[in-house]
Amino acid sequence: MIDNVNENWISITEAAEHLGVTKDSIRKWIKKTDVPAHKIGKLWRFKKSELDEWVKSGKSAMG
Repeated sequence: MIDNVNENWISITEAAEHLGVTKDSIRKWIKKTDVPAHKIGKLWRFKKSELDEWVKSGKSAMG
């Protein structure tokens, strides 16, 4: 398991840039998939390592 305790949280914009998709795609994934997103207050936050693992697992493939 990846040790991401000290990893910084990133925003939807940063997550979209990291994955090479649009912010709208990230928002759709939040609603329709199990993307590893965490709501902190009113904002969605992500950890790059969790996003990478999610993509590698194949769960990001929308059918």
